[in-house]
Amino acid sequence: MRDALNELVLTGEIKKDGKYFSIPIEDNTFLTGDVIISEDGRIAVHYLDSEGKSNTLDVKLKKGQKISAGDKVEFRKSFKGKTGSEYARVIKIINLDSYYVTGFFDPKKSFAKVTVDSKKIKQDVFVNAKDFNGAVYGDKVVCEILNVEDIEDGINDLQAKVIEVLGKAGDTLVEVVSVMKKYRLDERFDSDVIDETTDIFKAYREKSESGVIDSDRMDLRGLTLFTIDPDDAKDFDDAVSIEKLKDGYKVGVHIADVSYFVRDGSSVDVEAFRRATSVYFPGKVVPMLPEILSNDLCSLKPNVERFAFTVFIELSENYAVRKYDLTKSVIKSKRRFTYEEVQNIIDTKKGDFLDEIMLLSHVAKALTEKRINEGSIDFDSREVTFDIDEKGLIKSIGIKQRLDSMRLIEEFMLLANRCVTEFVSKLEKDLRRDLPFVFRVHDLPDGEKLQNLSEFIRQFGYRANLKDKKEIKRLLEEVKGKPEEFIINDLIIRSMAKAVYTNENIGHYGLGFLDYTHFTSPIRRYPDLIVHRLLNTYNNYLKRRTETVEINSRYLSALSETCKHCSVQEQNAVSAEREVKKILQVEFIKDKVGTEFSAIISGISRFGLFVEIDEFMIEGMVRYRDIPGDYFEYDERNHCAVGARKRKTYRAGQRLKVKLISANTETRKIDFVIV
Repeated sequence: MRDALNELVLTGEIKKDGKYFSIPIEDNTFLTGDVIISEDGRIAVHYLDSEGKSNTLDVKLKKGQKISAGDKVEFRKSFKGKTGSEYARVIKIINLDSYYVTGFFDPKKSFAKVTVDSKKIKQDVFVNAKDFNGAVYGDKVVCEILNVEDIEDGINDLQAKVIEVLGKAGDTLVEVVSVMKKYRLDERFDSDVIDETTDIFKAYREKSESGVIDSDRMDLRGLTLFTIDPDDAKDFDDAVSIEKLKDGYKVGVHIADVSYFVRDGSSVDVEAFRRATSVYFPGKVVPMLPEILSNDLCSLKPNVERFAFTVFIELSENYAVRKYDLTKSVIKSKRRFTYEEVQNIIDTKKGDFLDEIMLLSHVAKALTEKRINEGSIDFDSREVTFDIDEKGLIKSIGIKQRLDSMRLIEEFMLLANRCVTEFVSKLEKDLRRDLPFVFRVHDLPDGEKLQNLSEFIRQFGYRANLKDKKEIKRLLEEVKGKPEEFIINDLIIRSMAKAVYTNENIGHYGLGFLDYTHFTSPIRRYPDLIVHRLLNTYNNYLKRRTETVEINSRYLSALSETCKHCSVQEQNAVSAEREVKKILQVEFIKDKVGTEFSAIISGISRFGLFVEIDEFMIEGMVRYRDIPGDYFEYDERNHCAVGARKRKTYRAGQRLKVKLISANTETRKIDFVIV
């Protein structure tokens, strides 16, 4: 025991005073924080101290202890015996969705029951009267679960305390805030991030007023280039240019140089990493970067000088890539176009920069055809648009049309992403060594899922072996324009593996690319920012040909965890966006109870038929209990619902006339009956 105690003294875990061993009270204060990767590659925890100030502390792991970037942890401060420096000793990992939950507050006499929103927790949580924090019946509350260790067993009651009352459950704006709390999304930034951003702005203004251009930047201010974005966009990541050559084309893709402003390891960088992505709700954005950066300094606004990372790509007359060059640049966008404006120019052959836009359109269509012929799958999906008022409430819902102008920009962004990844792959071969890089990969789909889907689509009259990629492409062509087109598109997408970020390149199955990354949106995606930093490092090496490639140690030791964190945050953003859209759809339709709609059966379950309204793409359920005249059961083998007595059958893809009978914003449930 004495040896063990002396070892703990040496590691700083405890202190010795004479014959007494003790843990000082200040060392035993438990804190919570988020695991990040520090500037030099070490694992650290980011947390707020008692005064609300942002801090970062290196983590020292016990033997065999494992944590990942993005984990929420409970820790205490410890001190190294010899140096006296602080570090974090992780006590336990806390599941983010489980530790804090939102839910419906229902008080009893001495306690309250909270029905939680989390899909991971299948039971109610209970709050003692002393921990109500002013909550009353029907409130939507944020709770902290006190006995986290009991979540997994699902047997013991979960105890919690109310830490925030959001408002009345079922109120649309309260429900939206509830989703943001659930996924730990905050529009605000800590004071240290804001202060640092202010300093960045002042430094850039002084530099721009001096008129001096960095020697390593190409001056492209005279080049004709412009941005093409959605009508409501405020952060312009990318601009494009094009030139017709004697025997081909020269395409320029110019991306905002966020890495110039957001220095590796700075407070802004640490916060951007924690968020990892901007989250886009209808009428609201939770940005990755403060607005002064995302909407101003980094944004490629028209008629102002902006720093960019440019890729010039030369294409042959057959649209094959001949060569590409990477360079930091200073640009001046000549015009800010919306997708609708460019589409109108393409359709009417009239408008600003007509020659450039028509040439871009021509090349983009050729690139799309070439890409699909070489193995890329082109999914055509519909997207809902929301018209939101100044209060954040829904005014109307529409279906976004996928314009050729959108495809144009998508195609050139795919081209740039592919070229910069090939640049790194070729450098690896030249150097005969692996280089750290962030790849956007898409694994092979699960064979069993595709086999089940092959059987499922037979009810629509289609036969295809979906394990064969050519068969998938043939099926997508065959269903174009059919009522079931988007259902089958969506089912195939769901059967695929999710695209993720990783430092191991396995290629991109859906696109059919061996080399692919995300390079074109560093204002809103953290992986793109890392890609910019690494590309700049490798490009500078090629220009200067130093003896070694000097790479930040962080990207040598911790890139895998960084990629994992970014993938998790991306999925959280997708889930949050989906939930908020569902809330707004319910809000929009709930005053239309009794209205009849044309719909299509989009899926079948044990409880009823999922139906989607054609006009608004709003999905709800027709429950079997609400279908009169028979008792319906789900035939899992044949993917249909069958009446027990009359044998009437319902299948996915059938068209129905339905009537809305209920819509609940708090539960997000929409119910119909068949007319």
